[in-house]
Amino acid sequence: MKNIYLTLVITLFLISCSKSEQKQETTENKVSETKKNFKTYCNPLDIDYTYMSHYRAKNNVSYRSGADPAIVNFKGKYYLFVTRSHGYWVSDDMSNWRFIRPQSWYFNGSNAPAAAVHGDKIILLGDPSGRGAVIETSNPELGDWTTNYAVINVKGGVQDPNIFVDDDGKVYLYEESSNKWPIRGIELDAKNYYIPIGEQTDLFNLNPEKNGWERFGQDHNSDLKPFIEGPWMMKHNDTYYLEYGAPGTQWNVYADGVYTSKNPFGPFEYAPYNPIAYKPGGFLKGSGHGSTVKDNNGNYWHYSTMAISVNFKFERRLGMYPAGFEDNGQMYVNTAYGDYPHYLPNTEVEQHKNRFTGWMLLSYNKPVKTNSGIVEKEVNVVDESEGGYMQEQIKDFNINKINDEEIRSYWVSESNNDSIYVEIDLEKPMDIKAIQINFQDFNSTVFGRHDTIRQQFMIESSLNGKTWQTMVDYSKNQKDIPHAYIELEESVEARYIRYNHVHCSNKYLAISEFRVFGKGKEAPPTSPENFKAIRQEDRRNTNLTWDAVPDATGYVVYWGITKDKLNLSVLLYDKPNYELRALTTDQSYYYQVEAFNENGISEKSEILFTE
Repeated sequence: MKNIYLTLVITLFLISCSKSEQKQETTENKVSETKKNFKTYCNPLDIDYTYMSHYRAKNNVSYRSGADPAIVNFKGKYYLFVTRSHGYWVSDDMSNWRFIRPQSWYFNGSNAPAAAVHGDKIILLGDPSGRGAVIETSNPELGDWTTNYAVINVKGGVQDPNIFVDDDGKVYLYEESSNKWPIRGIELDAKNYYIPIGEQTDLFNLNPEKNGWERFGQDHNSDLKPFIEGPWMMKHNDTYYLEYGAPGTQWNVYADGVYTSKNPFGPFEYAPYNPIAYKPGGFLKGSGHGSTVKDNNGNYWHYSTMAISVNFKFERRLGMYPAGFEDNGQMYVNTAYGDYPHYLPNTEVEQHKNRFTGWMLLSYNKPVKTNSGIVEKEVNVVDESEGGYMQEQIKDFNINKINDEEIRSYWVSESNNDSIYVEIDLEKPMDIKAIQINFQDFNSTVFGRHDTIRQQFMIESSLNGKTWQTMVDYSKNQKDIPHAYIELEESVEARYIRYNHVHCSNKYLAISEFRVFGKGKEAPPTSPENFKAIRQEDRRNTNLTWDAVPDATGYVVYWGITKDKLNLSVLLYDKPNYELRALTTDQSYYYQVEAFNENGISEKSEILFTE
């Protein structure tokens, strides 16, 4: 009996030890998972955007802009060419971008530059005159660009060009920016100074009467003729994907679509899942005139133009999104939660398409205060005939504009000194993961590029509003960081977040958005109920309705042409319901909606279908 009892004790002891070891192993795994082995980014890209100068004489308006990105992967590094930037950027991780001032005078700050890798060189085209020459370099970090003076002289000039190098070494030029002419293509002689071979071929044009997303105006609500522009060719397997931008760069619905073909000159077929890159809602809107690149891990990324259009209609920024091709060849660009933190290319994730961190916005419309006064209101009557933002803009610079999730509104301090602070009350303790400070230009007098521009500040946190600790110290920062995104090394529990100003290079301190990301400690919202989809008589539109969800900050609507590929989305704050005006008349669609708040995301609704 003693032996049986002893055996039982030993057995229980061994089981206990085994469970203890198993528990310890699990705990170590959790610790390992919480160790910082990732890196994130947040749109818009935080690069030192150039202040534009080409409209100075006419409007005397100073504004930054980054638009029409052409990105290439050259020998494992990414080179980003942007309209009229007087140079370009290089990065080895798509996070830290360094500006390059090219040595050669041939590089003239081109408009909508076209870039491609051809052999051991980068080739580039993009002269504002539309009658430029291809330039090239084997050392882009030095920028010793050379040319053979062979001007590409095609009928009507070259607008928004794209250079595509095929697998067989042949080189093609695609171009156009017009509300009249189609996208055109022509072969260039790769062995003879890139001289055009033969005549240009008309490939395709817009059809807004059929394709709702191609309609002009804010939310596709204008009858003016839309623009087709910014072609960018990709090849995946044996299919050519010719991307294009529409309907206009200043609108929230600026997007990229795609036509496909088995031949670089077509015939091209309109993709039924269009558009591919679409971001009509959220903090920063628009995702048109872009380019797609494969990273060093074999994944694709889409770089897009995003609109601000406050200081001037061409005031724009850049965004980057996970992109790729489904098993059936369908191209996608995922913009869901597209201006929230996402994992960078070198961070391993389960599925490249879904790189959202799950860090929610904690600062939206929370109580905010400052010790600084504001400048007076301004009224800006916009001329619609010039394609401007199609309404009267009443600029209210109050402090509550600093966390309203609208980049077109902003707070402007009446002064600019190191005594100014802005404090947000999150109302409850939350886990802070990242901060983004989006500076804006108000009555700026800066033109061109300057190496002295910088933003300096400190960010503090507190649980009680009395005892503060430093989260971020950028008080000695020497870089130009207009969209300063700071990912914290470790989460910080806090209720109050305070921005302490030190210095900015403009006369006025102006901030379009003070954004705090992380996780709340309560339950996410429930799934939206009573979801309905009614296709209008105008089949380009569908009315989507659902019941308001208590405690929801907003909603994300998804749609697509098959149940398992709802790749398009729009993020909406506060109110339910959405009029979707981006559909193709002869296409059936599926729809789904979810709610979100600072604590997370709800379960998705049922999937609905309309013929």
